[in-house]
Amino acid sequence: MKIQNNIEKKLLSHFNPQHLEVINESAMHNVPAGSESHFKVVIVTPMFGGERLIKRHRAVNAILKEELANDIHALALHTYTQEEWHSLYGAFPTSPNCLGGGKKEQ
Repeated sequence: MKIQNNIEKKLLSHFNPQHLEVINESAMHNVPAGSESHFKVVIVTPMFGGERLIKRHRAVNAILKEELANDIHALALHTYTQEEWHSLYGAFPTSPNCLGGGKKEQ
């Protein structure tokens, strides 16, 4: 997961996203097991405000220039502002309440 981790670190550092998913989709393609060559990125950041889709994609591609030149065969980008994300998918999912399964009774 070295390449996936590098992608995550670079995108987190540069875009400070409110939501980021980096999904290794290599297993869905004709590549050896354990490959890191096909990725989907879902990124939500205010930095995309007022920017056209092509400019958003170019910004992500610029940050991942090294990985695209050497490691990544395919990169699907889903780039949103927070407002776009909310209008399409609603609020970010929240974690469920803990039912206390790991706590000892007192």
